[in-house]
Amino acid sequence: MLEGQPVEQPERLFFENGASWYWLLAGPASAIAMLLIQFKGGVGFQPVVPLIFLVLVTGFLGLQVKAARIHTSVELTRDALRQGAEVTPLTHIVGVFPEAKHSVKSREPLEKWQQARALGELSGVPRGRTGIGVELTGKRTAQAWARNHRGLRAALTELVGEKTASTQ
Repeated sequence: MLEGQPVEQPERLFFENGASWYWLLAGPASAIAMLLIQFKGGVGFQPVVPLIFLVLVTGFLGLQVKAARIHTSVELTRDALRQGAEVTPLTHIVGVFPEAKHSVKSREPLEKWQQARALGELSGVPRGRTGIGVELTGKRTAQAWARNHRGLRAALTELVGEKTASTQ
């Protein structure tokens, strides 16, 4: 590779960024709310408390959004599935299980794959995401996950089907 040339990124077939930077607007909103409370309370303009709210709320939410963008983002290319910081080559995924009949939150019996480990470095499927059962090489099972689980399931099923058909 020549120095100075941009690195070509593989085509994304599915992507979720994990969290939106728009959450940071809550910092200025909290500062404005504090200013309004001060004016309505008859205190007048005292910028210290609104400034503290602005810095603390924006800083805290900035950390949360950054962490979510790292640990709950999903990217699928023709070569790999990235869930958070863990990358699983598509050659390791040999099948996609059908959608579960019952939710994990229900008291009904679960599918075997719903109790398997979640891909990614988190201890389980992140909140607000739905697990997708995948069969890995060596007869192992795991859960891929996404907010738009139907979109990821469709893209994964198509890719795994293409790879299986090309090896036969």
